[in-house]
Amino acid sequence: MAEGEFDRDPSSLGDLFKLQCGRLAERPLFLVPDRRGVQTLTYREAFDEVYRYARAIHRFGLKPGERAVIASETCLEWALVDWACQTLGIVLVPVYPTLPPDQAQYIASDCGAKLVFAQDVRQSEKFEGVTTVTMGRELLSTEAELGVDEWNALTASVKPDDTATVIYTSGTTGQPKGAVLTHRGFLDLCAAIKGPYGIGEGDLFLSFLPLSHVFERFAGHVLPVGVGAAVAHAGSVVTLAADMLQVRPTIMCAVPRFFENLRHRVIENAHKEEGLKRKVFDLAMDQAAKKARNRPCPWFWLTDALVGKKIRERTGGRLRFFVSGGAALPAPVADFFVGFGLPILQGYGLTETTAATCLNLPSDNRPWTVGPPIPGVEVKLADDGEILIRGTAVMTGYWGLEEATREAIDPEGWFHSGDIGEFEDGKLKITDRKKDILVLANGKNIAPQKLEALLAELPLVGEAVLFGDGMDHVSAMLVPDFDKVAHWAKENGHPEMDPEASVAFEPLKEHFKSEVQKLNKTLADFEKVKRHVLVPAVFSVESGELTPSLKVKRRFVKEKYKSYVEDLLK
Repeated sequence: MAEGEFDRDPSSLGDLFKLQCGRLAERPLFLVPDRRGVQTLTYREAFDEVYRYARAIHRFGLKPGERAVIASETCLEWALVDWACQTLGIVLVPVYPTLPPDQAQYIASDCGAKLVFAQDVRQSEKFEGVTTVTMGRELLSTEAELGVDEWNALTASVKPDDTATVIYTSGTTGQPKGAVLTHRGFLDLCAAIKGPYGIGEGDLFLSFLPLSHVFERFAGHVLPVGVGAAVAHAGSVVTLAADMLQVRPTIMCAVPRFFENLRHRVIENAHKEEGLKRKVFDLAMDQAAKKARNRPCPWFWLTDALVGKKIRERTGGRLRFFVSGGAALPAPVADFFVGFGLPILQGYGLTETTAATCLNLPSDNRPWTVGPPIPGVEVKLADDGEILIRGTAVMTGYWGLEEATREAIDPEGWFHSGDIGEFEDGKLKITDRKKDILVLANGKNIAPQKLEALLAELPLVGEAVLFGDGMDHVSAMLVPDFDKVAHWAKENGHPEMDPEASVAFEPLKEHFKSEVQKLNKTLADFEKVKRHVLVPAVFSVESGELTPSLKVKRRFVKEKYKSYVEDLLK
C-alpha cells in the first residue's frame, strides 16, 4: 500500500485489519500471557502472521463468499484464522466448542461449509463430510502460492455489504438460526463507538469470553483493532486472575455470571477474616453501595483506601471499565463494582444486531438501564412495548430461512427483538421478554425473566427456573450454588454434604423457604412463588440445560427434571 493509503475508510474487515497494521505498525496488537511472561505481537508482526495463515488457508481453494467453520476455544490462533479469512473474503462461521456433535454438524451442514478449522482432534471428530484441519502445525504445514498483489486483490474484492460472518443463535427452542452479518455492520459500529466512549490506541482489552459469541467477536476482537487498541488473550478462566495482574487491562467484556462469581469470591475471602478486618470490610461494602447510589457515605474515603484500592489492584490497577452483556446485571452486583471504582457499563444487543445496540456511557452510567442507543443505531418501541431496531448492524436475514427473516424484519427494515422495554431519559430499560410468557390457569400472564432474576439474587441460589403454564400459581425450580451452600453449612456448624444430601437437609430447606417468603412480600399476589423445589444439579452447556450463551432452556429443563416439576404440581 502506498504512503497515505492508511488514512482512508476501510471497505471490509480484512481491509480494516490491513489498514490498521500499516498505520500502527510498531504498536502492540496481541498479547498472550503465560508462565514465562507475556508474548507480544505488534501490528506489523500480526500482519505477517495473518499473511502466513492466509497462504495456508488459500491452499484449500475456498473462494470469496464461501463458508468455513471454526470450532475452538478463544485463543490467539482463533483471532489469526479469522483475520486471515476476512482478508481472503471467506465467511467464517463460529461453532461453540462445547456443542455436542449433532449440533456442530448441523451448523456446518446448514451453512454449506467447505472447511472446518478445529482446535484439536476432539473437535474435528464432530464433523463429517467436510474437510477438517486442526489449527496449529497441520494448518500451517503447507502454504499456497499467494503473492501480496493477489492477496490484496482478494481483499479488495470484498464489498461493505458482503457477508462477513454467519453466527448461529443459541436456540432455546428448536434448531439454531444463522444470522447473516455484513462487513458494513461491524465497521459502522466501530466508527460509532470510538468517540463517545473514549476508546482508542491506549487501551488494552483482555479477551476471555467465547469468540464464538457475537458479543466477544465484536467487542473483544473486531472493536479493539478498529480503534487501534491491543488485545490480550487469557489462557483460560482458571488463569484469568493471574492474567489480569500480568497484562493489566483497561477494558474487559464479561457476562453477569462472571461479575456475580467475582463479587462472591471477594466477599467470601473477606468473611474468613475476624475482628477489625471483618468490620472494616463490612463498612466498606456499606459505603461502596451508598457511593454507587449517590447517597451520603462519609467514611468512603477511608474504606476505599483500605479495601477498594486492594480490589482494584486485583484487576491489574488500570481498569477503566467493564462492559457487561448477554443477560441482565443484578443491581447489588452493579453497586458493588461501581462503588469500588470499577464501573460496569451494561449494554444490550443481539446476535441479529451484531451485539451492540445500546451501551451506557462512562460519563453517564446508569447500570439499571442498558444505556442510550449507539450512534447510528435506531431504536424505538412498538405499541406493545417491543423493542425495534434498525441500522446497518442489523442482520440481512437468517441463513436460508426467508419466512423466519420476514417474521423478524418488517418491510421498513425494523428488526423485532422480542424484548419489551421502556425509555428513561433516553436510556433503554429491558423490562420483559415478549414470547417467553407463563399463562396461569386464571389467565394471568407472568414474565418469568424478572422473577427469575430476583430469585437468582437470593443467598445460595445458583439458578432459578419458573413454571406456571396452566397452573393456579407460580412455582420455581431452584438450583443451589453448592459452593455457597458449603460455606453456609460451615458457618452454621452443619456437616459437609453432597448436592443430593444438601437439598434434602431440613435446615437448608427452611433457609430457602424463608428467603422465598421474604421475596414474596415484595411481589404482587399473582406473582408470588407459592411452591418451590430444590434440585441437586449443576446446569451447564454440556449437560444441555444452558445454551452456549448461558440462557436456560426452559423446555429442556422441564423435561429433564420431570419428576421435580411433577412435585410442584402436586
